[in-house]
Amino acid sequence: MEVSIIRSSDVLLGRRDLGSRVVGVCTFSKTFNAKTYSFKKKSNVCLGQTFTWSSRKSACLNIKASAAALTEAVSADKVCGTRRSRPIDGLKLYVGMPVDAVSDSRTVNHARAIATGLKALKLLGVDGVELPIWWGVVEKEANGKYDWTGYLAVTEMIQKLGMKLHVSFCFHAPSMEPKISLPNWVCRIGELDPSIFYTDRSGHQYKDCLSLAVDDLPVLDGKTPLQVYQGFLDSFKSAFSKFMDSTITGISIGFGPDGELRYPSHHDEASKTTTTKQLIGAGEFQCYDKNMLTHLKQHAEVNGNPLWGLGGPHDAPSYNDLPTSSTNFFKEIGGSWESTYGDFFLSWYSKQLITHGDQLLSLASTTFRDSPITVSGKVPLMHHWFKTRSHPSELTAGIYNTIHRDGYDEMIKMFSTNSCKVILPGMNLCDEHQPNESLSSPESLLAQIMSSCRKHSVEIMGQNSWASGATSSFEQMKKNLQGENGSGISLFTYQRMGVYFFSPEHFPSFTNFVRNLREMELDEDDLPGKEEAVASKCS
Repeated sequence: MEVSIIRSSDVLLGRRDLGSRVVGVCTFSKTFNAKTYSFKKKSNVCLGQTFTWSSRKSACLNIKASAAALTEAVSADKVCGTRRSRPIDGLKLYVGMPVDAVSDSRTVNHARAIATGLKALKLLGVDGVELPIWWGVVEKEANGKYDWTGYLAVTEMIQKLGMKLHVSFCFHAPSMEPKISLPNWVCRIGELDPSIFYTDRSGHQYKDCLSLAVDDLPVLDGKTPLQVYQGFLDSFKSAFSKFMDSTITGISIGFGPDGELRYPSHHDEASKTTTTKQLIGAGEFQCYDKNMLTHLKQHAEVNGNPLWGLGGPHDAPSYNDLPTSSTNFFKEIGGSWESTYGDFFLSWYSKQLITHGDQLLSLASTTFRDSPITVSGKVPLMHHWFKTRSHPSELTAGIYNTIHRDGYDEMIKMFSTNSCKVILPGMNLCDEHQPNESLSSPESLLAQIMSSCRKHSVEIMGQNSWASGATSSFEQMKKNLQGENGSGISLFTYQRMGVYFFSPEHFPSFTNFVRNLREMELDEDDLPGKEEAVASKCS
């Protein structure tokens, strides 16, 4: 089966710096038995370059793609009466690079595929890309032994294309495939001392990031995690100094699971199954490693209630239990979350998280204060159960946000204090596509967080939660980025490059999204007058 993705007349880019050139991106042919995709030359815009991009299911993407050839179209500003358009003022558009752009062996994965993909994005008018840099790749074998080889090679690719780069420092392991673990030497320490990891009520550890309770403890070969992170950032700054500002314009610091400022409240295996009930559970509080319990015990004693420091709420539900049960902590009316004890625990639990975020943002801001780049961090969008009074998914994740309390105000204020930007995911999510039983409202939660950002004058960097070719997903993103909804959003990163991203099911929709995002039609009053039209025609 052959599917035309983008013909040479399909994509007209309206950005001023690209003029009115047309991008030709060939056609796909699918061979399902062999599990391959291959481009077949459609026109003279193809260079005949072939490469393979393997998916996590061992399928391959064989592409013969346009790299730099462009076909000149009739320039819109030379045609009388042609509609004109303008880009959204100030908004930069980035695309996330593959999670495993650099392999566990520190080489560039699918280098030719990435290079050609970057060229395609450049031709579309994408400003730059976001590159995840993994702690477990760079500092894999020993404390203080860094290898930036693969990431330097990718950065050089980006620089040669004249694109910009945002770097995400990932001090965690990805929750989905491909699996990239924490550094081997950290994992060995964790085997001997599992208390460096978050622990739930049943004693299960979450081993994809370190517990915030060890931030200031010398648990990593005599160093604290904050000292280790500092060394990592210092090494990066030195190794990439020639790219600062000219190519690298921003960095984000990872806080925890998926890089977000939250606890891993939904990390059990059952949460990864597909039944509706299991996907919308309340999650569990992550306060049972010995160091978290020590902090809780001390806090309870200081407040004159030592018995409150023995553990988390006894009536909290399990990961996938419905939080609206009449017998648990999150009971709508009269639940423990509304009690004096509930306020004590939730205030402490959320304060630990904000302190953790503040330390990391301060560390990053101080490290890069003499560099002309921005520093940011990601806030989670825990939108399930938002329509309840207690907001269970947010509470177990460490955000004390309820019908009585704005849990984001103090968090966003912390970003403001450190002069950092907020990365806000979920801009492709809309209420109508959420399961009714989840009582979810991503739109309302986004609005609340964005309101806090405006209040504290914190710039927003938006993201989608996942790539989808659905029209509704792209429409929701445009809605959030344009007009009043988009005020305060300086950059949007679309996640992310890979097999599906460049597939015929997705790439045409993304291309159309870029075009629509870059071009906002003006009213007739903004069209050129008669004199302008004549002058343009004669030029």
